[in-house]
Amino acid sequence: MTVDGRLTVDRLAADTAVEVRMLEDFRVGEGPIRAPHRHDYHELLWLREGAGEQLVDGEPLPIVPGTVTVVARGQVHQFRHAAGVGGALLRITDAALAGGTGRIAAGWLLGGRGGRTIAVPPTERGRFASVLAALHAETTRPPDPYAADLVRHLTSTVLLWLERWHDASRTERPAVDDADVALHRRFATTLERDFARHHEVAHYADALGVPAAALSRALSALTGRSTKELIVERAMVEAMRLLRFTDLTVGEIAFRVGYGDPLYFSRAFKRFAGRAPQVYRAEVHGSAGFAHTAGP
Repeated sequence: MTVDGRLTVDRLAADTAVEVRMLEDFRVGEGPIRAPHRHDYHELLWLREGAGEQLVDGEPLPIVPGTVTVVARGQVHQFRHAAGVGGALLRITDAALAGGTGRIAAGWLLGGRGGRTIAVPPTERGRFASVLAALHAETTRPPDPYAADLVRHLTSTVLLWLERWHDASRTERPAVDDADVALHRRFATTLERDFARHHEVAHYADALGVPAAALSRALSALTGRSTKELIVERAMVEAMRLLRFTDLTVGEIAFRVGYGDPLYFSRAFKRFAGRAPQVYRAEVHGSAGFAHTAGP
């Protein structure tokens, strides 16, 4: 665990790529609650039962039984209150994702703005819980020659199921071909990796091996926004997190999200958010405490 500004950053142990914690009658709010914090890993919260509310990047997200909340690496998370929560926390590092096999490219699923909620079909909840329990058992037993492969395959199964259920629920999906969908997901993965260093459309087109115009057409068809708009949005979402949850200066934040000139950053932020960074910080200041107690 480290501190960035005043924002705690949780990290897994150096030799841990996947961690599972089982939840039974998990409760928050009967005493001091943990301050907003961010993770250096991706966290998937399987909420089998219970009630309450969590915040992801400051936005309220209810605890809904039968769902998985996806909190991407770097997003700011907090349980505001919870009662009777049962399920599991699955924590996955980028190193574990890079070691995946087959067609898994989970960056598109684990990235993005705000918390993502995926409903697990009622007929699949028993199987899903069993795989998470098996994954928990494999990550907590003494290592043997089979453990790493089993953990990788079980993690892949969880992510592929979530991808299937997410796609099945997308009733708003526009009529575009699968190639555009695949390109969008590859772009989302690359953007998550590079947004703090590269704001040029050409960088992403080159990285994906497609013409810039073709990339823009695919992204516009799926999201209604251009490549440049999506790049700027990703940088500004990170800036808003840092303004809200840390005491870093505007200049330090500008540097962290890839702007060498704080004045240029401030102008870009105002165009995006409708007010200057200092005004935004003043509006949200004090909306989240920073006292620390133990807990997820």
